[in-house]
Amino acid sequence: MKKLTLPIAVLLLTQVYATAADSPPVMSLSKPNIVWLTTEDNSACWYRLYNQEQGAPMPNIERLAENGLVFNNAYSCAPVCSAARSTIISGLYGPRTGAHFHRKQVPAKLPEGLKMFPAYLRKAGYYTSNNSKTDYNYNLNTREGWNESSGRATYRKRKPGQPFFHVQNYGTTHEGQLFGGSKGDKHIIDPENIKPFPYHPDTPLMRKKYAQYLSMNNKVDAQMGRFIKQLEADGLLDDTFIFHYGDHGGVLPGSKGYAHNDGLQVAMVVYVPKNFKHLAPAENGTRVDGFVEFVDLSATVLNLAGVEIPKEIDGKPFLGKGVELKELNSRDTTFGYADRFDEKYDQVRFLRKGKYTYWRNYQPFNFDGLHNFYRYKQVAFGEWRDMARAGKLNEAQSAFYNARPAEQLYDLEKDPHEVNNLADDPDFAKVLVELRTELNKRVRSLPDLSFFPESQLAKESKGNMYTMGVKNKERISRLADIADLQLKPFAEAKPGIKKALNSADQLDRYWGLIVCSSFGKEASAFYDKAKELGEKDTDRLVRTRAAEFLGLTGAADPKPILLSALEGCKDAIEVNLILNSVVLLRDGAGMKLDPETVKKASWSKLGGLVPRRIEYLRKK
Repeated sequence: MKKLTLPIAVLLLTQVYATAADSPPVMSLSKPNIVWLTTEDNSACWYRLYNQEQGAPMPNIERLAENGLVFNNAYSCAPVCSAARSTIISGLYGPRTGAHFHRKQVPAKLPEGLKMFPAYLRKAGYYTSNNSKTDYNYNLNTREGWNESSGRATYRKRKPGQPFFHVQNYGTTHEGQLFGGSKGDKHIIDPENIKPFPYHPDTPLMRKKYAQYLSMNNKVDAQMGRFIKQLEADGLLDDTFIFHYGDHGGVLPGSKGYAHNDGLQVAMVVYVPKNFKHLAPAENGTRVDGFVEFVDLSATVLNLAGVEIPKEIDGKPFLGKGVELKELNSRDTTFGYADRFDEKYDQVRFLRKGKYTYWRNYQPFNFDGLHNFYRYKQVAFGEWRDMARAGKLNEAQSAFYNARPAEQLYDLEKDPHEVNNLADDPDFAKVLVELRTELNKRVRSLPDLSFFPESQLAKESKGNMYTMGVKNKERISRLADIADLQLKPFAEAKPGIKKALNSADQLDRYWGLIVCSSFGKEASAFYDKAKELGEKDTDRLVRTRAAEFLGLTGAADPKPILLSALEGCKDAIEVNLILNSVVLLRDGAGMKLDPETVKKASWSKLGGLVPRRIEYLRKK
């Protein structure tokens, strides 16, 4: 892609604020104001500030960077909004609390005694305002945290001299902007000059969508510039930290919703005000290499405000008193996760350490491109799938529509869009083991609640999933051990699989069958056991996983088992989970399913996310 330029008229329009020295004189505060300017669905790779050759010009954000800090390695913990914002508002990794599913079907409870972090600011005298997204997966009293949270919320409603924390959210870059065609749109770059990422097909439509998204970034920069000018007009720039970041990565197909680097790495720019430079660990204009995560944002804001950081949270501050650049730059690890994405289920854990990224696919047969109602509103997404089905893609482009290995390893310096998997390369065996070991520690120490099916979490926890995880920590560790049988040669894994399939614990059987599906036909020794479990097991989801294994390998027709598992089920969460396997087997293994059977079934009348799957199944 050629370097992007901007018409002079647009530059004049967006050059909307002067230096702080030109601001009207105001009384300096004892505590700083803090503003967040967040854009939706926006990876770092779309900014010229991070990608000189391929990123969009964003002059207002670039000006903030000149007068503040740029964090080169900033990460959302989840690649979709509700799970990402839940991490931010709580300071907790979502899989600890059950707040990592997008969107909530059962609201999660915070650990006893912990509050959403703006509540601590309010108690310390801050005016807190949010304009206006609150798609948290927690059961929260938002009035406890926000003085006002609405499309009309503004810091201007505070008392004279009162410090404030304000969030301003911009939807201009949201994926919904890419649903329709872009015919007639004016772009800041000619689509003909664009080179798509290596995992995307190089088509006129895909290039137009790239051009459209780059233009959207430039447009949202102008919108943020107008807000910054308002702060200047109010005489606030000398006392106000201004954070800009994307609410997670995205947004072209294959990024948002997927625990890949393009779905998780975001821009993070912080303007440092003149009167509070002592709270920054480096001089203005510095680019910080240390890794920061969304789980750190609450701790950072509280630290800037001089408010005690709750001991229960997972994050640590990257600005404020006590933060030093040397220590900050030593932080070299980040953790991410992707689970249910609307009606589509998966379980992927992401770890970056240094220049390497590691993906752990716990259900590797659950290919990324499995149908998702909202994703496929993007016309470029539909084109990508059509080309995959027609066999018109190369290996890198078709990987999104194929089963994945259980482990993937990438060198971001050489492979920024993660297409060359190094997990099987003996030269990287030491790196693979190091990252695998680190991720295993993370999963077990949380403990990671995704080893329970979501329907079981909802039934047994009554929303208090954090406490359920604490009580079941040893059980979760055992289930993770069963899942990790995927990483062994089959001959070594076989005894462990046999033990799991014969266990009295239904979740041992559940995970044993997932491991069988991961090995595929290599696990043929367990066909008879899977048939037995599919016909006789008392647990619907165990029967579903048995059908999945038999269907993916062609060992038996999975349809009778699946329909039996669905029959009489009144739990919409459980039905949706079963239907994920139905769609996988139909689209990935050629299972035939009569749309009339779906139409007449009692479970097709359930609510929740089930209607999206029913609509898709009835179309084919």
